[in-house]
Amino acid sequence: MGESNALASLFLSKLEEQIERTQHLIALIPPDKLEWKPQPDSLRVCDLLGHLLECLAGFCATLYAVNSAPLVHFSGLRELPVNHCCGIEEASERIRDYGLHIREGFAVLNDANLASRVPTVFVAEGEAVMTVMLGNLEHFINHKYQLFFYLKLMGAGVMTGDLYRTR
Repeated sequence: MGESNALASLFLSKLEEQIERTQHLIALIPPDKLEWKPQPDSLRVCDLLGHLLECLAGFCATLYAVNSAPLVHFSGLRELPVNHCCGIEEASERIRDYGLHIREGFAVLNDANLASRVPTVFVAEGEAVMTVMLGNLEHFINHKYQLFFYLKLMGAGVMTGDLYRTR
């Protein structure tokens, strides 16, 4: 990414950090706790993993909406299940795959694209790509924290360093 891609590059760096920390947290899930949930009306751990997949699929959908021609193969991602009870191995593999797609999508994104508008399920007339991306990032980070909190309640001994990349 060149100078006209400085903001997109910074955004991708932060997103990749969040993906890496999420992968780290997933690796800490005890395999026998996939059905665990903190309250009767809460998501099970396996459902939370499936929802994290949907969060990352949202980034891919946005990148595809901006630059569909070079990313035509992204359309196949819509066929993959999200928001389902997902195992640790499947979640890790799929998150890694979404991460590769996201990196590929950012490779054809420039800072000017961030100001362009794309239609969303919430705003049919379109929102700025940067607004959509920031909303997706916020959503993903909130669910990453939810996983962290679940692990804490399970007694996994997670600490701040598990949640954030220390510099």
